[in-house]
Amino acid sequence: MAVRVTHSSIKDILSPHARKAEQDTRRWLIPDGAPASLAEAMEYCVLAGGKRLRPALVYMCAEAGGAAADDDLVSRAAAAIEFIHCYSLVHDDLPAMDNDVLRRGKPTAHVQYGEAMAILAGDALLTRAFEVLACQSPKSWALVAELAAAAGCAGMIAGQVADMKLCSVPEGAEGLDYIHLRKTAALIRCSARMGAIASGAGEAVVDCLGAYGEALGLAFQLVDDLLDATACAAALGKTPGKDAAAGKRTHVVELGLDKAQSRAAELTRRAVNALSPLGQEAQRLRELALLLEQRTH
Repeated sequence: MAVRVTHSSIKDILSPHARKAEQDTRRWLIPDGAPASLAEAMEYCVLAGGKRLRPALVYMCAEAGGAAADDDLVSRAAAAIEFIHCYSLVHDDLPAMDNDVLRRGKPTAHVQYGEAMAILAGDALLTRAFEVLACQSPKSWALVAELAAAAGCAGMIAGQVADMKLCSVPEGAEGLDYIHLRKTAALIRCSARMGAIASGAGEAVVDCLGAYGEALGLAFQLVDDLLDATACAAALGKTPGKDAAAGKRTHVVELGLDKAQSRAAELTRRAVNALSPLGQEAQRLRELALLLEQRTH
């Protein structure tokens, strides 16, 4: 379907949600009793910028769900998904993983605080996410289960295992999809589903938004691959070219630039089409998919 884009940029569409995400992550980040040194490292890992795409999707999908949202639960879900995302970045950057020194334009956590504190800060963010979700709402445990599945040993962690060639995956596009469905798309799909669940939406709407999130996540990773091959460090805020240098499997390496760009467009269309049953309520989600495909950093 044709989509009329009324927002000028990703920042334009995400910024109201990014501001709310900043408030919610600050609100829920540090529990009473946390050591000051650990709290400082956690804040560095979470509050150092970023698009806030995943919590924004929680808010946007809660709105698109069309039901009476529990605002407190939506806030908890948005904070929890960002904590999981930030923990994954901290651990991905470690010398034993991607060994990167730049994230969001700043030194990575292990460069800033040392490996031990970076590992512990990541661990703290992981456990804090589930602590924040474990509230009295009847929908809380559905959110816990959703997030655990997306982040766990058959989700994001499985994708990292495959990305590091610590298990066997098929060759070609099938293998790439195995990696990216888990490493990237699982958490973005989870963001969309958690927003719908927290809104009280029915199963059909939750599934519809989940399908959108999965296609969006695959497209997002594919565009990341393209930018890693073509953009500079100043634009990206992280080290470009490392995936290829490390021999990692990317769509650009395996498909070439032209086919990778075509695949990104195809996945974006899939994301947009998944929202057809939701009508005008999902217009901003459609626009977001198109803007993410066109991003330059």
